[in-house]
Amino acid sequence: MPLGGGNDPVKAIHIAGTCDTKGEEVAWLRDLVVAAGHPAVIVDLGSRAPTIAPDEQAAEVAACHPEGIEISTTDRGAAVAAMGTAFAAWCRANVERISGIIAVGGGGGTSIACAGMRELPYGVPKLMVSTLASGDTAPYVGTSDIVMVPSVTDIAGLNRLSRVILSNAAHALIGAVSAPPPATATDLPAIGLTMFGVTTPCVTAITDHLRDRYDCLVFHATGTGGRAMERLLDQRLLSGLIDITTTEIADLLFGGVLPALPDRLDVVARTGAPWVGSVGALDMVNFWAPATVPDRYHDRMFYHHNPNVTLMRTTPDENAAMGRWIGAKLNACPGPIRLLVPEKGISALDIDGGPFWDPKADAALFQALKDTITDPARLIFLPHHINDPAFARAAADTFLSLMRP
Repeated sequence: MPLGGGNDPVKAIHIAGTCDTKGEEVAWLRDLVVAAGHPAVIVDLGSRAPTIAPDEQAAEVAACHPEGIEISTTDRGAAVAAMGTAFAAWCRANVERISGIIAVGGGGGTSIACAGMRELPYGVPKLMVSTLASGDTAPYVGTSDIVMVPSVTDIAGLNRLSRVILSNAAHALIGAVSAPPPATATDLPAIGLTMFGVTTPCVTAITDHLRDRYDCLVFHATGTGGRAMERLLDQRLLSGLIDITTTEIADLLFGGVLPALPDRLDVVARTGAPWVGSVGALDMVNFWAPATVPDRYHDRMFYHHNPNVTLMRTTPDENAAMGRWIGAKLNACPGPIRLLVPEKGISALDIDGGPFWDPKADAALFQALKDTITDPARLIFLPHHINDPAFARAAADTFLSLMRP
């Protein structure tokens, strides 16, 4: 069931694919679903005449495009992009009919199918069997809960291996759809919190302080984590945010591999939701293995977290730029806002004697925030390290004060 959804039954498992080129595989999936006792609906995403009889014609999907489109057979790139937009709109319009969805595709089919799946609520089972599943799936999954399954062989007709892969995928989806939704552990209002390894003590302590009043959803601040949290806030599924770890902004501004999008914090302005934040892990920009660090940063200070993660210490100028960026965003927020500044360090590495301890860099960040934020009451300086228990207590108490009527 969707996160926060009601009890109304949904009608069918949907099987999506380009039925002109993947008809055999789509039909195989349909037969597996029906054999397991579930109703099935085939949705054609192709641009040419299907080789099987779909339940939802490609033209019907294309008609959902907000600008109205005709399926192109000449410009494949344009057809894939347009059909992805159309399928996203189709999924939004038909969400109540979808108990679960499984799709099969190569590059184009994966792009189209995932564009639709991403529009479905969290908790609706979504499974994509794809030739691209063993590569970088971030553009396809985004902030959704799509499960990607490698097809291993190309999707070019059934064979002894593809039958096994597709059968496993179909029965995984059938199991998810068949299982009763887990009982909700609490009816407390939900809030979102951002955490990184270097701010874990702080966020863990905050959740301990608040768990008797709120269902605390902690998001890993890896770019997609912040986007998922803000998406839930936009859907009014969160009552507020304790955004302690804003490190994704450093990666956005300075080319790291775990970036926020430029619209980070805009949802706080749009919703007017209560927000308590901090500057957690703005002392670092994230890269993968050392070879992935851009040449322009060759003379910088690095911390090798593990062989696959390289952290770069931010400079005073970079910290000042982040302070101005965050301050401008918060100035646009009409709701109850507080930014807590830990004066004795902003991550587990930025501590007296630690590898990223740099009081000048931190001071540049703090001063830029002070210079930019127009309402001084929104900015609270605390004589603590971010991971000190007293800082966590102050963050929890500040949030509670904003939530009081």
